[in-house]
Amino acid sequence: MKYDSVLLVAFGGPTPGCCKKYETNSCPGEAYCFVEGIAGDADSQKERVRDISTHYVKLGGFSPFNELTYTQAKALQNTLEERNLPLPVYAGFRHWTPYLSEVIAEMAQKGHRDILGIIMAPHQAKVSWDWYQNAVQKGIDALENTKITIDYLDPWYTHDGYVSAIADLIKTACGAKFEKADLIFTAHSIPQSAADNSQYTQQFRETAEATTEMLAKSDYTLAYQSEVENSPIPWVQPDINNLLETKNEQGIDTVVVSPIGFLCDHVEVLYDLDIEAREIAEEHGIDFIRAQTVGDHPNFISMLADFVCEKSK
Repeated sequence: MKYDSVLLVAFGGPTPGCCKKYETNSCPGEAYCFVEGIAGDADSQKERVRDISTHYVKLGGFSPFNELTYTQAKALQNTLEERNLPLPVYAGFRHWTPYLSEVIAEMAQKGHRDILGIIMAPHQAKVSWDWYQNAVQKGIDALENTKITIDYLDPWYTHDGYVSAIADLIKTACGAKFEKADLIFTAHSIPQSAADNSQYTQQFRETAEATTEMLAKSDYTLAYQSEVENSPIPWVQPDINNLLETKNEQGIDTVVVSPIGFLCDHVEVLYDLDIEAREIAEEHGIDFIRAQTVGDHPNFISMLADFVCEKSK
């Protein structure tokens, strides 16, 4: 076979057991460690780190992200086995253990040398695809006397497998309210300067357009979420919370929000949408329906398996 293993390359989230920066007896909490690892430990970031950490605390202190990614990996491995392509599927994370470097070292120790990587982000920006690939390469470069090669799947943001999974989950969430519900798609906001130098916002729009067409809906709205508050630089707009206020002014009373920029229901979905955005919607008398992310939806996993099989020829 062309490849001997598959690696899901993902963001990561805090799980029980502190990060390696602190000794166990001085750990400020997994959520704090996780957010600090992303935002940095400068004094100017401490308030932001404390604030975002509370989002995790309100949801139990941890994130389901890693476990959900493992579920995706297992589903993909099972599907590949059913197609007579028995490749082991690993998952590694950029911001939490098992870090990508740890997983790559484990894969090397098990004899894997030809890896097919899957970036677990649907839309391309430097902070997603580029940084993920850089983290993988650092893990490979850290190996001594071991040569590993890695290829990646191409982007799949308008593929029928991904889009049909999104469409199915929207219909399931809406039920009898499908025709009435105003359709909103969300993705993680990024700095405007980053958006100007990437395909991120255009790819996000193309996913939304493809899904809307598949749903035979007449219209949709794009929104962004999880923007860094009080940032000195502009971030991509509109923010979902501001948009909900606009929808109220327009007389919209039912919305379905589909977070197509995310592949599993982790904290930025569970808090920023299910708690924060929902509260704002309810304050304005809007019926707030949130569609699930694709997760291990059979259409999505089947699509990934199709790509792996095709790439392995």
